Amino acid sequence: MDSFGEILHNKREEKGLDLDRVSREISIDKRYLQGLEEEDNSVFPGEAYMIGFLRNYSNYLELNTELMLKLYNNKKIQESPVPIELIAKPKPRWLLPAVIVPIVLVLGVITTVSILLATKKNVEEDPAVVLSSKIKNKQYEIGDEKFTQRLYKGDQLLYPSDNGQIVLTVYDTLSSFGLDTPSGVFYTDLAEESEIDINGDTAPDLIIYVSDLSYTDENRGVEVSVLARHGVASVGATDVYTDDIPFASEVKSKYPQKVILEDNRAYPFTLNATFLNSCLFRDKIDSQDAVESYFTKGEVCTANPHNGIRLWISNSNAVKFTIIADTKTYNLDIGKAGHVLVEDIKWIKDNDGKYRLVVIELD
Repeated sequence: MDSFGEILHNKREEKGLDLDRVSREISIDKRYLQGLEEEDNSVFPGEAYMIGFLRNYSNYLELNTELMLKLYNNKKIQESPVPIELIAKPKPRWLLPAVIVPIVLVLGVITTVSILLATKKNVEEDPAVVLSSKIKNKQYEIGDEKFTQRLYKGDQLLYPSDNGQIVLTVYDTLSSFGLDTPSGVFYTDLAEESEIDINGDTAPDLIIYVSDLSYTDENRGVEVSVLARHGVASVGATDVYTDDIPFASEVKSKYPQKVILEDNRAYPFTLNATFLNSCLFRDKIDSQDAVESYFTKGEVCTANPHNGIRLWISNSNAVKFTIIADTKTYNLDIGKAGHVLVEDIKWIKDNDGKYRLVVIELD
């Protein structure tokens, strides 16, 4: 049977398609398509990317996706090194008693001592395994930067407000993260992002993401990321440069625009990107230089453009986007698993004076 790379190559040529056209139509870089056809793993940032691209490319060519993934897995197994026990020459039987017995005795002593030392060290040093008798509650100040920390029951977050600091106390660390605030106790589940109002003014003040918790031991604490909404909104986004906003007729794209909001004026807006899985991510705010970073699960990235932002996303399903404009929050549904995208999120205007904040997919 042909390999998955040969099947992809032959099917593409059978359909009369070149790699440039395929790359444009499914938004996967040409070098990744060549890597799939040549079965070259080295061009991909990781195996997850290769599998995602293989799935998308197979669907596009109307191939049996599950079969293609099976062929890939078979090739990976075949290329794995042969276990040493299958190729090692057997030793004479008379050597076993003389060699094994002393080794077993020595290893037994070493193992026992190592386990005792490791257990003691883990209990004393590992922050994820904390005895309840040694937990000392701590206080942390929430500022404009993202705050990430393992918190334990009784720890406190100090949130600045116009009327002084608001004290938030960790209420629950078992099965979900509970935070006691003046407005009540708010809960956030594992791998969930939530916005909470801590001062009762109906406007969200904090964005919380839980990346790790225990369902059996509350003393292990909870790994959380906290972002202050007031801090995000105030950094960099003050005014919209209306003279630089293009007319709708000047914006060219073969894909339909997704309208986020429409009004008779343009507002400053904030983009929040919460990473559900690892992802290569690049953004270009207004006329600034593009910035590229590799984000992992649980991290949060924020941007505050005046007029617009361009995004490059290596795996669009790995990122959850929210837009905050005029105190309202809008969730964006962009792309699918393994889909490489380039998107513009920006204000455009009509001749009748209306402004629209839109998402525009680019080639």
